[in-house]
Amino acid sequence: MTIQRIGLVGYGEVGKIFSAGLAAQAGIAQVSAWDLKFAQPATAAAETAHAQAAGIAAQPSMAALCAASDLVISAVTASNTLAVAREAAPHLRPGQLFLDLNSASPGTKRDCAALVEAAGAHYVEAGVMTSVPPYGIRVPMLLGGAQAAALAPMLAGWGLDARPVAAAIGVASAIKLCRSVMIKGLEAIVIESYATARAHGVEDHVLPTLAETFPQIDWHRQGAYFFSRVVQHGQRRAEEMREAAANVREAGFPPLMAAAIADKQQWVADAAAAGVFAGLPKDARWQDYADRLIAARAARPDGDVPR
Repeated sequence: MTIQRIGLVGYGEVGKIFSAGLAAQAGIAQVSAWDLKFAQPATAAAETAHAQAAGIAAQPSMAALCAASDLVISAVTASNTLAVAREAAPHLRPGQLFLDLNSASPGTKRDCAALVEAAGAHYVEAGVMTSVPPYGIRVPMLLGGAQAAALAPMLAGWGLDARPVAAAIGVASAIKLCRSVMIKGLEAIVIESYATARAHGVEDHVLPTLAETFPQIDWHRQGAYFFSRVVQHGQRRAEEMREAAANVREAGFPPLMAAAIADKQQWVADAAAAGVFAGLPKDARWQDYADRLIAARAARPDGDVPR
């Protein structure tokens, strides 16, 4: 298995990090990217300039990206996972590799695999197990698929932390999304608890009780981090949690918690899109985020925040 040319579908936060990180590795001749933003007048110039500055070949279409790549990596939002596989499949070559980094349910990943493998290409799923920015391309990943064990050492040679867990598609995604219920759920719970405590003026009583029960956690610092991540990435997290709900449903259980977490993440994302948190610095306290929600609620006759 020889891979010298890599193509990223999706040039957002993850796509930019992976493309730049891979382009710096020995043995990789070219890294390309394709994103709808390359074709949209409002974003084309800035996005293609960013790619050029990073040494990334901005391709004009999905077909061009697939033609220019030995390995195609899909790094888009969860809701676009299947659409990307469907668009890429007609342009994939027999023996070509398709690595899916997206946070989609096992059922969605199996549907993607069927499309890719019908073209004669090899589908490998990845469960990305934590936030990408602190780790870059070294973010821990679990791989699944018939070619997962063969691909893993090649990825490791480029500095990736990728471990095969199953030859069957869906196992890596199930692991990832079961974890997501817990992690994204903690974010949603903290935001709801803290904002409510702030609104009642009782946060100085509530947070010490959390520290008493879980003294290893800095609850003020953790709260600020959770607020900031959801405000910045709530839309992506909401989509991931809808896939997590599908994962629960595919296991035969009603996704009561996963669905509620998705709704809460979407609620914060909508508030952010409406400008509720505009101007807050990166090091804002959790109280600053909560105060914005409280002020936005007070300004609405129905008591909700702008969405």
